[in-house]
Amino acid sequence: MIKNIFSLTILVAAASLILGSCRKYSPVSNDQNVGISKITYYPIVTIKGEHLMILKQGDAYTDPGVDATIKDQPVTPVVSGSVNTAVPAVYNITYSATNEDGFSASDWRTVVVIGNDVAANDFSGTYLRAATGVTSTWTKTAPGVYNVDNPGGAAVGVGYIVIAVNYTGNKIAIPKQYATDPTVGSPGIVSSSKETYTPAQYSWVFLAGGYGTGLRTFDKQ
Repeated sequence: MIKNIFSLTILVAAASLILGSCRKYSPVSNDQNVGISKITYYPIVTIKGEHLMILKQGDAYTDPGVDATIKDQPVTPVVSGSVNTAVPAVYNITYSATNEDGFSASDWRTVVVIGNDVAANDFSGTYLRAATGVTSTWTKTAPGVYNVDNPGGAAVGVGYIVIAVNYTGNKIAIPKQYATDPTVGSPGIVSSSKETYTPAQYSWVFLAGGYGTGLRTFDKQ
């Protein structure tokens, strides 16, 4: 009898411990937690308007704005960069937001100010990249603005089709933009660096997926 009472006491104590443990660690799910895991809400940042804007020197510039949210609630983004339309240049602007857990998101816009001094310039024509034996064609669409095919001088395929600018003097650039290589189909972000131009030749580093960081030189034909 005493043995049975002792065994029953142990069973009751064990059951109480299990039930107590279940109550203590019962999972709670709400908009902050799922069980014992904390939910983080990632920021979403999306610009309004175009990623690439081209203005004339002296034009008025108004930032089209950006939508930034965390947990579907609007937040004020951090804006890096500014535009001075009195000075011809390529201006890069970044918009970002960070949540309480340190996760961030960003979007960007490039604004090109075309100088009044380039109105008479015409860099249209065909340029040969001797390293690959292929050509790139510049087509003028507005003062200081050109459509350029195969700006990387790719030996295979069509290559990207981009907008290049001559924003002042002989200064050229491929401003940061989304562009498409018809051979690949899907758009990618491209730009250039280390640009130089003379009437007979130009060089730049074409910054795009798969192109590396080598300087690419083209001679006027």
